[in-house]
Amino acid sequence: MALDEPKNEDEVIEEKGTKFVIEKDLLNQSKPINIDFITTPQGAGFKLTSNLSQEGGGCGSCSC
Repeated sequence: MALDEPKNEDEVIEEKGTKFVIEKDLLNQSKPINIDFITTPQGAGFKLTSNLSQEGGGCGSCSC
């Protein structure tokens, strides 16, 4: 995850007042994507899960 400005090849999704920007090709490969904010004994952060995590590629499921 990173802060970025949308480009022509990006999809912008707004959910509960928060805008998410993702490359359209990556979105199509990884749908559905879930973003949760979690708190654990190790700390708090975002947990991302998608179809990429099931294929074993990239950072499909991580706490960032």
